[in-house]
Amino acid sequence: MTFAPDGLAAEFRSAPVPRWYDSEVVVEPPDPGPGAWAGAPSAICVGDEFYLAYRLRRPIGHGRGYANVIARSPDGVTVVPLAEVGKDRFGGASLERPALVVAPNGRWRLYVSVATPGTKHWRVDLLEADSPADLGSAQARTVLPGDETMGVKDPVILRDGDRWHLWASCHPLESDEDADRMSTWYAISDDGIDWTWMGLALAGRPGEWDARGVRITSVWPAADGIGVQASYDGRATAEENWEERTGLARGKQDEKGRYEPFVANDDMPLSSPHPPGGLRYLSVVALPTGQYRIYYEATRADGAHELRTELI
Repeated sequence: MTFAPDGLAAEFRSAPVPRWYDSEVVVEPPDPGPGAWAGAPSAICVGDEFYLAYRLRRPIGHGRGYANVIARSPDGVTVVPLAEVGKDRFGGASLERPALVVAPNGRWRLYVSVATPGTKHWRVDLLEADSPADLGSAQARTVLPGDETMGVKDPVILRDGDRWHLWASCHPLESDEDADRMSTWYAISDDGIDWTWMGLALAGRPGEWDARGVRITSVWPAADGIGVQASYDGRATAEENWEERTGLARGKQDEKGRYEPFVANDDMPLSSPHPPGGLRYLSVVALPTGQYRIYYEATRADGAHELRTELI
């Protein structure tokens, strides 16, 4: 889909999604070329400053997702790294998208997606500390273990009153050939540690651009005041793995405050102008001004992925 504002479908024009023409690079990939990535961001605003957690990756055989970085940004663009956690401290083969959260007691939390060596399995571990810089030395504990049939990663976490909400990307493990398939499942918690799965939140649609898999990346109140919107990554085939594009979905809460399954928008997805077009892991931060600061991972001209931002 084109990024010219007049060319965006109505649902995209009213949503905080990438336009590209006014975007800025926040973090460069660690190396040039395909397989080298900086991205998978999770962003929040605390006071007048932005805080980010993001993933650094090298190609398979050269490190994969070797680190999550926690950083501060006074202006939303310039980042100052505060801490880094590497895959080895988790005994992991790779790390993927983290989730950065501040708990009601002021403690900082980082939910880390960890790949189990020698398998297609993923789990989510939690680090907790008094400051974002202290997350680098915090002790890890597993909060979403998955099991022998399902890998769990890439959590998106919201807190609403006394309840925590989570959407996670789940991958079937019945066969290696199908392990790249993904759907998003929803869970709730009273403390953000012990989670209860509530069911499927979003699945791929046969014959569509997201048929092979979907991954919710951000959830926010819809601009028209009707329910909530979600951004999600999707792909049609296994060959599009790692180069997902971004779509939108609509949802709402029930009378008990729990989120119902999302319904995908019919418009075509957003992609990078650089082949093969990956644009994924959109993280949306609502600001008191009514604006949004967004972060996302996108393919650049040499095939590497960079972390970009825009003020919408």
